[in-house]
Amino acid sequence: ENCADKAKGAFTGEVSAEMVKSTGAQYVILGHSERRQYYGETAEILKEKVELALANGLKVIFCCGETLEEREAEKQNEVVKAELEGSVFHLSADAWKNIILAYEPIWAIGTGKTATSDQAEEMLAYIRSIVAEKYGNEAAEETSILYGG
Repeated sequence: ENCADKAKGAFTGEVSAEMVKSTGAQYVILGHSERRQYYGETAEILKEKVELALANGLKVIFCCGETLEEREAEKQNEVVKAELEGSVFHLSADAWKNIILAYEPIWAIGTGKTATSDQAEEMLAYIRSIVAEKYGNEAAEETSILYGG
């Protein structure tokens, strides 16, 4: 489930992190490409959503990934790093323990195209390396990284 970037108030169509938690949910999915594309979710909005979700005791599955144009221009690493830096790399090491990353190559969603195992493994290794730069090797090894494409 997604959650709103506001703690309280009337935001039709949105559900606060507190309300998500009250249903018994344990996780939220934030940063999904469809939310970025169709609802204009920016790094700042996602940062707020992440903070609210964590403050309400939810674990965050945070999506990151590149478009076909970015992949063809060999900018996939740059794009993914910027997404993580903009929305989750500000977190403390303790808060980071509640983050699960999901690599979501946008170009492989519903297009009939799929990432090769080499492409997926390269990106997962890259993501783990930038997590290690930020939080250390132990945190990088303990971070779950999912593939969704």
